[in-house]
Amino acid sequence: MWDEPRLLNTAANALFALALALVAYAAAAMVANSPAFPLRAIRIQGDLEHVSRGQIVDALQGRVSGTFFSVDVEAIRSMFQTLPWVRRAEVRRRWPDRLEVRLEEHVALARWGKEAEGQLVNSYGELFAGRIEAQRGAGLPQFAGPAGTHQEVARRYALFRDLLAPLSLEPRAVALSQRLSWQLRLSNGLAVQLGRDSERDSVRERLARFVEVYPRTLGRLSRRFDYVDLRYPNGFALRVPEILRTEPRKPTRGKA
Repeated sequence: MWDEPRLLNTAANALFALALALVAYAAAAMVANSPAFPLRAIRIQGDLEHVSRGQIVDALQGRVSGTFFSVDVEAIRSMFQTLPWVRRAEVRRRWPDRLEVRLEEHVALARWGKEAEGQLVNSYGELFAGRIEAQRGAGLPQFAGPAGTHQEVARRYALFRDLLAPLSLEPRAVALSQRLSWQLRLSNGLAVQLGRDSERDSVRERLARFVEVYPRTLGRLSRRFDYVDLRYPNGFALRVPEILRTEPRKPTRGKA
């Protein structure tokens, strides 16, 4: 090897590059930890309605250390995302001495499951834990379903809402049973049994047929109905509060 100038030059270049890298690393570490570059401020941005200033101060207390260069930005981002109502946090360094934190809150779409559990579904169909004022929470629809079905329930809610729009009605509750059967409670108090999807007849088709015939059937009647069963191929069954509940009414045929 010592008689090979080319190999010697290659080895010397490699050692020089390694030494240079070590020097650069040491210099970078020195700059990163230098008190000449302190972190002086953290600026919070975002349209915040549920996250308070006190929550932010408490979260940051004793958890931010290091200089402008050495502070752990990822750890701060993760910390902010543990706050109730925070869906996403972005943290960026801003020269010369501050961090900018942009927080995105959850937008509550509906309540999920039992009220005592304090779970909500956001506008992305994601489940999160959050407390909401009773008055405001009462305006949210109620979702229910087996564990892990919240996104599907949110998706169906949007579909049902669009289908019911011509009637000026909205689904105030959407429930999916363990057997994957759908039931709605509408804004006029009417409970709608949709049943399960099948290859021959989907839940969407049943509700669309009901919406089509509603104006010339139930919509014309002054009597109040509290339950309608759409699981019939050529009509639907009604339950009237004044009639004995143990005697189901015959299916009403509606042309779809």
